[in-house]
Amino acid sequence: MAEEQSQTAERRTSAPGATQPQPRPDRWRILAAVLIGGAMGPIDGSVVNVAMPVISQYYHVSVSMVSWVAMAYLLVIGTLLLTFGRLGDMVGYKRIYRLGLAVFTVASAACSAAPSLGLLVAARAVQALGAGMFMAVSPAIITATFPPYERGRALGFNGMAVAAGLALGPSLGGALTDWLGWRAIFYINLPVGVAALLWTARALPEGQPRPGQRFDLVGAALALVGLGSLLLYASEGETWGWASAPALGVLALALLAGAAFVVTERRVPQPMLSLALFRNRTFSAANAAGLLSFVAQFVLVFLTPFLLQRGIGLDPARAGLVMTVSPLLVLSVAPFSGALSDRIGTRWLAFLGLGVASLPFFLLAAVGPTAGPWDIAWRLAIFGLGTGIFQSPNNSAVMGAAPRQHLGVASAVLATVRNVGMVLGVAVAGAVFSGRESAYLHQLAAAGFAQGAAVHQAFWLGLRDAYLTGGVLSAIGALLCLVRDPRS
Repeated sequence: MAEEQSQTAERRTSAPGATQPQPRPDRWRILAAVLIGGAMGPIDGSVVNVAMPVISQYYHVSVSMVSWVAMAYLLVIGTLLLTFGRLGDMVGYKRIYRLGLAVFTVASAACSAAPSLGLLVAARAVQALGAGMFMAVSPAIITATFPPYERGRALGFNGMAVAAGLALGPSLGGALTDWLGWRAIFYINLPVGVAALLWTARALPEGQPRPGQRFDLVGAALALVGLGSLLLYASEGETWGWASAPALGVLALALLAGAAFVVTERRVPQPMLSLALFRNRTFSAANAAGLLSFVAQFVLVFLTPFLLQRGIGLDPARAGLVMTVSPLLVLSVAPFSGALSDRIGTRWLAFLGLGVASLPFFLLAAVGPTAGPWDIAWRLAIFGLGTGIFQSPNNSAVMGAAPRQHLGVASAVLATVRNVGMVLGVAVAGAVFSGRESAYLHQLAAAGFAQGAAVHQAFWLGLRDAYLTGGVLSAIGALLCLVRDPRS
């Protein structure tokens, strides 16, 4: 009841003509400090991908082994965000944010000096530990700092920083690897991390620990096992075989841990994740829409390089240039969409944005081998436009639906949704594409097609089905935007 009254009061405060609270004069400086982490985390999530072949040759290991340099980072972040969000609510967001920066910076130094692949993977896991800390509480700091009528705009800038990180990661990684060697992609974090620590010491407001709080250790452990197992199944299921004994064992562990987590969180007096948050229709629907949007987004991110390189014959550099169109549109549009949502609400903007973002999937499904780079680029531009319109209002809806004492957990849920969606998107794209391509290849071969023609045709048909899957998921997410409270 108290939570509902708090949310009602916030809606009244943010309504046009209502008496507005006095905003903090230093709020934009605080936002600028937070945006450092908003960009650093995504950059380091993607910067390493382009250096994988070089790292593989340096350590003389297979591609499957070196893939754990990226996988360790994604798994650790995805499994610990909820824990860090809860800790932020307990001890203060500034402490968790700055501790994360410190751990991230030290681990980056360890990555750059790693003498073996095993130590590099371990250092990447510790680096992700730090990144998870500041990524988990960033939206909470922004929401606690800005009044409701500026929240969407501020979160839009945070979305811009995330998009910028995703856009800059591959090109920055390629440039540093070419000019200075692959270790440079890690030691470049050292001056940035030290500068960020000095800045945030002065810029971020001091948070006061909440008295009488207890950490739900059992819930944290179950969340770690459940999310970790789910992400491991999504990441390695195709390699192991989706129905193989190891894969099904990991999936069963994820389901059992998830069920035990729900039971535990209902019983403990101070749960790590208050399930009461999900009774709020706006909070639940906005997170579900966000999950589907990121699944669809990474279906596109996974498939389109194959389309550009294997399909229409672009070299990796030109393909990467085409791929930057989408995140550039996101970072350009997100702040304006967030500011508009402060004036007109989040519901219809989020629906419009994700609806627009659904269209390019169906347009890409119709592309053939005669397409050129611009035929792909304008479709990706539409996707970036729609995503930029969607993300800021949707994030604002999630954070606005959370009571103030749960902002850290709500922020962590938002970040967890993003990371889980990314991993699931790649898994869905890989499973649908490879499965359908193989099925079409057998059908075409049985129909008497020559081997080369069958392979060519099966590729395009498998690609079409995978894009259509992404489009359907995105469209369902758009409809979920209408389920939320009409006043949001």
